[in-house]
Amino acid sequence: MKDIKIRLSPDAEKVYEYLLSKAVNSKQENMILRSLLKKIEIIKQDAHYGKPIAKKLIPQEYKIKYNISRLFRVELPCFWRMLYTLKKEEKEIEIIAFVLDIIDHKKYNKKFGYK
Repeated sequence: MKDIKIRLSPDAEKVYEYLLSKAVNSKQENMILRSLLKKIEIIKQDAHYGKPIAKKLIPQEYKIKYNISRLFRVELPCFWRMLYTLKKEEKEIEIIAFVLDIIDHKKYNKKFGYK
């Protein structure tokens, strides 16, 4: 079985740091952070854990910014979502689950054009 590493995009890193800083005093942020960490551990065991998003629904922003053709969604508490893609490192034989975004439901709907 190949080793799966998790990397966060700069945008996802900012949200992760925000959740980390607020989790001490906020039950909601604490719950989202704990769930996020659990889901990351699950993805390390099963890279295809998330629900695949149809190619035609992948936001153009992600296609351009990250050069992706596959996108997976993981549900988090309070209607938050974690979006990730899988990449293979050229230098080493490993799979990277690259977390593109960690967003709330309102931003998710806007990004995917839902009303």
